[in-house]
Amino acid sequence: MDGRGGVAYYNPTAGGGSMLIDAGDGYGEPMNVIISGLSSPHVLTLHGAIDFARAIGFSKECFGLHLGGYMSADLGDGNGWVNQTIELRQDYAIGGTCLESLIGGNHFRIFVQNGTVADSGALFLAVSREEPITENHDVVPDGYDIGRWCQQRLAKHGLMGSNIIPLPKNVTGLLAPGADGINHDIAQDGIVTLLTVTIV
Repeated sequence: MDGRGGVAYYNPTAGGGSMLIDAGDGYGEPMNVIISGLSSPHVLTLHGAIDFARAIGFSKECFGLHLGGYMSADLGDGNGWVNQTIELRQDYAIGGTCLESLIGGNHFRIFVQNGTVADSGALFLAVSREEPITENHDVVPDGYDIGRWCQQRLAKHGLMGSNIIPLPKNVTGLLAPGADGINHDIAQDGIVTLLTVTIV
């Protein structure tokens, strides 16, 4: 998961990829947050991405067990469709990510743009808020935008006083707004939050 190409990211569609991950049955979920390839190198490693996630209130899945299927993405970098690197869930103060698995909350899947065609090193995140296990962890209404907004808010305000400085910026033009082709037929606003995360 390491490597920097000197750019924030490459548009996956320019290399024949997609900004939607494969959720099955011909539907996708938006990659609505990008951790820039211009971030500190440690952040772009698996360990560093987990450190950053923990700093904003996320962690590994309950007991390290992944429930549900792995989803894949084509980031237009020459690697084709590749399974998620890791999935991270909201870490509640009591019950941790096990509670998120039960009652729902925010979670995200990480995909790395590191192929030979477009090696930015950027991390593409598919972020959403999901229902509890009794609702099969379906995405809540407006859950893609809620998840992205939560991620941006936590990154901007949850790290005050730490040595991690996230610089969020909203980007349009990568995702088409609306529900066309989107899993659960949930519309999203087409905004992608670009985070440049610097460790000082």
